Formats: sequence, C-alpha cells, structure tokens
Amino acid sequence: MKFVEDGMESPSPYHYALTAFHLSFIINLVFSGQAVESPEYTLIHQQSDFEIRLYKDISWMSAPVLQATSFQKSTKAGFHRLYQYIHGANLNSTQLAMTAPVLTTITEAPHGSSFFVKMSLSAYYEGTPPQPNSELDLQLEKWRAKCIAIRKFSGFARDDNIGEEVEALGTSLNEHWNGTLENKSSYTIAQYNASNHLSGRFNEVWMAVSGFGAEGCSSHGSHDQGKY
Repeated sequence: MKFVEDGMESPSPYHYALTAFHLSFIINLVFSGQAVESPEYTLIHQQSDFEIRLYKDISWMSAPVLQATSFQKSTKAGFHRLYQYIHGANLNSTQLAMTAPVLTTITEAPHGSSFFVKMSLSAYYEGTPPQPNSELDLQLEKWRAKCIAIRKFSGFARDDNIGEEVEALGTSLNEHWNGTLENKSSYTIAQYNASNHLSGRFNEVWMAVSGFGAEGCSSHGSHDQGKY
C-alpha cells in the first residue's frame, strides 16, 4: 500500500520500521568491537579466567568526571562529552571515527574515587588529534607500551557487579601469576557495546601489571597525561 501526502508518495510504516531496524543494527555493530578500530595488542599469557596482553603505544581522549558517585553515572557523563568531541565539538569541527572499547578507569582513594572515561584515538589522528572544545574539559592521555591483565565478563557492567569481577581478577593473578600490579587501587572497565545492545554483551576488567618475562612487561609502564 502506498501513502500519499501533499501529492507525493509517503513511505509506508513498514519503511520506517525497516529503517529503524537498520539504524539500530548499525549502532550495535559499531559498538560490537568487530566493525570499529581497536587498540592493537599481543597476547602474552592466557589462562582459563584471565589473560595478559601487551598493548602498543596508544593515545586516548579522556574525560575526567568530578564529584562522581558511581561507575554508571560517571561513564554516562564522560561518554556524553567524548561523543560530542568525535561528532565535531573540536576546533576543526572534525568528525572522528568511533573506536572500541570505551574505558572507565576508577582509582579508589580515602577521600573518594576518581573516574576517567576514555576513548582511543584512531591511528590516523594519534599524532595530532583535533583539539577538543574547551567546555568539554577533555585531556589527551598517551600510553607507552604496557601489559594489561584482562578478565572478560558478559552482561551489563553495573555498580553492583564490577567489584566482584575486579576481585576475581585479583584472585586469579595471586594464584597463577607472580608479577606485580602497578596500582592495586586502580582498575578499568572496558565496554564494547552500545547501551541498547541487550544480548551478547562483552566487557572486560583491565589492571596494569609488570614483572612478566616479556619485552614491555618486565618494567612498569607509564603514561603522559595533559589537558589541552
């Protein structure tokens, strides 16, 4: 059946439903970790419940979230600013490609936790990324090559389950690995899916490690962080 409005054929409800399905599929695919650029790494060690990866030098755009009260709230607030940045809120009005995963780094301290939400920059922009608009309060963070201990988990990453996953990774490292955690009070949650991706979700806990007998893991990694 054709629909006519003002003398012109109007798309049918089926057309709109199909378009919405395609948009949803594209959005989910972008965040799936399969259709976007991700940081390169080498698998150094693997156990049934964790692995050690050696990541190459990486540049991240980082959104510090001040006075945050939870992982979920800080991730939402920080990602909103990063989303604006890659969609033109920069001095060149440049549209940047989405990358995966989106990281939320949590550092616990007696006075309260700090949160930084991060997105890796495409290799194309890694040297000189577009400068973000000042109101976004973003920082460029550069990692030198470093080793990361990884634990994978499914479902939604939430305030009520990430602590259990972090603890499980720490237990596995204590039992099966004799390296050193760079900062026992800091960990990162890596998310690979859009919020509307309801099934087959994929997340990871990241903790920086050193002391493993491989080049790049034998000494503590480091990073440079600076505000634009």
